Amino acid sequence: MTTLLIKNAHIVTMDDHQREIPEGGLFIRRGLIQEVGPMRELPETADEVLDLKGHIVFPGLINTHHHFYQTLTRAVPAAQNANLFNWLKTLYPIWARLNPDDIFISTQTALAEQALSGCTTAADHLYLFPNGSKLDDEIAAASEVGLRLQASRGSMSLGQSQGGLPPDSVVDTEDNILKDSQRLIEKYHDAKPGAMTQIVLAPCSPFSVTGDLMKQSAKLAREYGVHLHTHLAETEDEEHFCVAKFGYRPVGYMQSVDWVGEDVWFAHAVWVNYEEIDIFAKNKCGVAHCPTSNMRLASGIAPVKNYLKAGVNVGLGVDGSASNDGSHLLAEVRNAMLVSRVNDGMTGFSLSDDPSRKLMTARDALHLGTRGGAAVLGRSDIGSLEAGKCADFFAVNLNRIGYAGMHDPVAAVVFGQPVNVDYTVVGGKFIVKEGRLVTVDERKLVEKHNKAAKRLLSS
Repeated sequence: MTTLLIKNAHIVTMDDHQREIPEGGLFIRRGLIQEVGPMRELPETADEVLDLKGHIVFPGLINTHHHFYQTLTRAVPAAQNANLFNWLKTLYPIWARLNPDDIFISTQTALAEQALSGCTTAADHLYLFPNGSKLDDEIAAASEVGLRLQASRGSMSLGQSQGGLPPDSVVDTEDNILKDSQRLIEKYHDAKPGAMTQIVLAPCSPFSVTGDLMKQSAKLAREYGVHLHTHLAETEDEEHFCVAKFGYRPVGYMQSVDWVGEDVWFAHAVWVNYEEIDIFAKNKCGVAHCPTSNMRLASGIAPVKNYLKAGVNVGLGVDGSASNDGSHLLAEVRNAMLVSRVNDGMTGFSLSDDPSRKLMTARDALHLGTRGGAAVLGRSDIGSLEAGKCADFFAVNLNRIGYAGMHDPVAAVVFGQPVNVDYTVVGGKFIVKEGRLVTVDERKLVEKHNKAAKRLLSS
């Protein structure tokens, strides 16, 4: 199929003009959007024509932080009511049993779940490689599902014996980490527009790697022109750890190891002050906001309004499926909007304090999940529906009981309970069609995944 015509839909472009076209369509050629506009302005025929009357079409959602392998350890009883550090200590020994098949299966499960929620690009952070596991296992699995992948070569080198948090059984040597990072970049990274796979270097966190590994990773990434990613300032415990071990707060520590710049984005970034927000803004660092995970682990609420006011790029992340227990990006859009209204991070407020204060809108939240995510990942080829950009989008049928009585079709998708989408398209290819996955067999995948999950906890 060379051309695809989507017609008679409510198109939400998320472009610079924020166009919404009630009776619009998309004309797609070889995976790229050629035209977007009212039906009268579009070609009448194509190799495939899909009439989406009654549907709303958005740019594909972009997930800026995830840990696919954690779909195997969701709702583990001993970790259900723990904060981050205790949650990690509970799960590290289980994750040490992972094997290459587990990485493959969990990747497909996480990506399938995201595709059903309208996600078309996902950034994953894989930072432990037990029993012969490699990032290659994840990349191979993702190629079968069909979503774009920002594959982060994570790492942990600071085990408990050296004062770190993870057990020594799940850490690696820094020499091995750097050699494998270089191998992966040279083998898989595609810097061209429309890339399906890009490699990111991503030491796990300040409490699981050394400062030297942070510096060497930054140097290697900049030699090859790839991005950098890590967890930062997720909890107050991390702040105390960094001050005690390094003599810096988390953001100051990042400055000391050359980890600020437009090629860097941080997951969470909850525990920051105004000066540190200015550092992010001046150095063009990005933030992956993970509201559900931060609530689940009682970590806090990122000051997203302050970030946006300062000009910091902010995207959304579902985070690990063992600290969210789901990989539904539309749900993340909704939670980002709602949690911002309850508490705006360090500038917490209530409507009784300032009834005129502007609340985050549904469209603001959707911007985080689309244009915001693209900016965080440094990609200008995705995030909006415009001529020349990748044909990545999702569609939702508005004729369902949960949307009955909704007077604003755009807001309905955010204010209403999160739903599985009806269509997800990546590069002009259907991943979800009429509400069903078309690239993987969902029933067989769930069966394999549950078998692997059961083995991990019974070993």
